[in-house]
Amino acid sequence: MALPAEKERYTFADCLDWDEEERAELISGEVVMMTTPTSLHQQVSMEVSRQLANFLEGKRCRVYPAPFAVRLFERDGDAPEDVDTVVEPDISVICDRKKIDKYGCKGAPDMVVEILSPSTQRHDRLVKLNNLYQRAGVREYWIVNPDDQTVQVMLRDSGGVLQLHEVYARKEIAKVHVLDGCFLELNKVFPERETDTGR
Repeated sequence: MALPAEKERYTFADCLDWDEEERAELISGEVVMMTTPTSLHQQVSMEVSRQLANFLEGKRCRVYPAPFAVRLFERDGDAPEDVDTVVEPDISVICDRKKIDKYGCKGAPDMVVEILSPSTQRHDRLVKLNNLYQRAGVREYWIVNPDDQTVQVMLRDSGGVLQLHEVYARKEIAKVHVLDGCFLELNKVFPERETDTGR
């Protein structure tokens, strides 16, 4: 990605001038490059998004798969130069339509789904969980692991902390807590392996 002359702190204003084909996140003014997702990652992302979108048809909430910019800490009146954190969750569910603008989402989504890859595990489990999504007020955070075919569901408690609530395996039905009556079939999310069929 062709960044402008090196700076101590980048902002959302800089992001608006970058090449749209490059994927990067901005965390506290620092640029974090994003790797190209694998075909498995995209397959899992597409299926989770599909099931959520089917459930949400005709409802108030919306699902947005990446690339979709989320300015977690932007406040009313902030200019692009004031915003130094912009992330691209793999999947965002947003129920407050006022948070949506032409650039993406201003504020915390109700639900965020991140799909792990070897290069993003630490980033998704530590940096994004504690320093970003929890602090911003995300109500439900899913960490989807295509390698071991599990989903960790974390819910925001009364103290504002995202706590591990449930771990689901491939053959289970996962409940989406921020969406009443929404359940995802994980056997459709994770592809069947040869060992699953006895081959």
